Amino acid sequence: MVQREGFTTRIGFVLAAAGSAVGLGNIWGFPTQAANHGGGAFVLVYLLVILLLAIPALYAELTIGHNAGKNPVVAMTQACSPRVGLGKFSGYTHLVAAVMMLSFYSIVAGWMLAHTTASISNALGFTALANFASTSSVERNAIFTLLIIGVTATIIAAGVKHGIEKWSKRLMPTLFVILIFLIIYVLRLPGADVGLQKFVVPDFRQLQDTQLILSAMGQAFFSLSIGVGGMMIYGSYLSKDEHLGKLTFSIAALDTCVALLAGLLIVPALYAAQSAGAQITQDGELIGRSQLIFNILPVLFNSLGPVGQFLAIAFFSLLTIASVTSTISSTEVPVSYLTESRDMSRRKATIATSVLVAALSSIIVLNFSLLFGAVITVLTHFMLPLMGLFYFIVIGWLWNKGNHLPTNTAKQRWLSRYLKYCCPIMMALVFVQAASQ
Repeated sequence: MVQREGFTTRIGFVLAAAGSAVGLGNIWGFPTQAANHGGGAFVLVYLLVILLLAIPALYAELTIGHNAGKNPVVAMTQACSPRVGLGKFSGYTHLVAAVMMLSFYSIVAGWMLAHTTASISNALGFTALANFASTSSVERNAIFTLLIIGVTATIIAAGVKHGIEKWSKRLMPTLFVILIFLIIYVLRLPGADVGLQKFVVPDFRQLQDTQLILSAMGQAFFSLSIGVGGMMIYGSYLSKDEHLGKLTFSIAALDTCVALLAGLLIVPALYAAQSAGAQITQDGELIGRSQLIFNILPVLFNSLGPVGQFLAIAFFSLLTIASVTSTISSTEVPVSYLTESRDMSRRKATIATSVLVAALSSIIVLNFSLLFGAVITVLTHFMLPLMGLFYFIVIGWLWNKGNHLPTNTAKQRWLSRYLKYCCPIMMALVFVQAASQ
């Protein structure tokens, strides 16, 4: 049996777990969601949902992994004992979800790396390479997807201490530095003040719209990367004497901070791009996601001349870092299973996982219009909400007596009841909302 590693410092764990949570959803999802649903009103509801639902769900996933000290398959099997079959099914579902996540997320991360390459190439005058990297094609998508998978594999193969923890300590501070720099610069541009007001000033009239509340619930849940098993495996690498409650709040605080900072960057940047001639609305709402990243903001960067080239490099580097920190945690889920339950070396497990993800990603790239959206829908609208709901069911109803949450104090008894009764109901609402989209 291969000796199990673990995080050596709390800050290493928090940065790694926050890196897992901080992804493209924080940067191209949250800001426009907020701007389109009441600005500060949406942010207020989002923060409440983070406290009332997302943090408990994160705590539940971390607790299951921390209690077992093993990969999700073993952890869920133990948690559901004596319902071993249900636990194993849930554990294997995590493996499937992680691989599905990687199969499309590696493609998206590849786009970010491609546009980072294009921005650098433009600055250096390598026009041919810049055109290739910035123009969508099967060849470009395949090449940069494989590069992302290779980078992730290199970090994972180095282990928890020398790979995940080491690079999380490097990538997350870099992400914050780039993000803050971009905010400071963009807020000084013409039109940015309109976007800042759109993001910050609350429109409380929209609180009457149930869609705002449900959208905030869904965004808060998915923002923390709950349901794939990455947080569970990270929790299993913690020493048994760690205080999960404080660490959970630290992770959530960092993730929420990035989401709010992204809002302070993206929404003002949208209106600055509008001042530069870009069309930023569609059907009465701000354009988000891929159109925002690849169509609107480049108009802003191009309008700024040489400074715009530097900003483009910084922006796409930011997105690439956010992507890689998420692919790392998802890759660790199947790798941990192969090393612990199948007695494979970490190197072989990483290669096996990477080859599988590369094969599935290649199939999606070759059949993009048919498979890309379908894989995302199945994962984000069905599998992840169901897994989040199942965590609460496990914590509240299925754990055997030796695993129950402590109920020695009034505070502990309140938390136990909250996780058992309130959270499953709210999580079921998130699932209904996500499935209906």
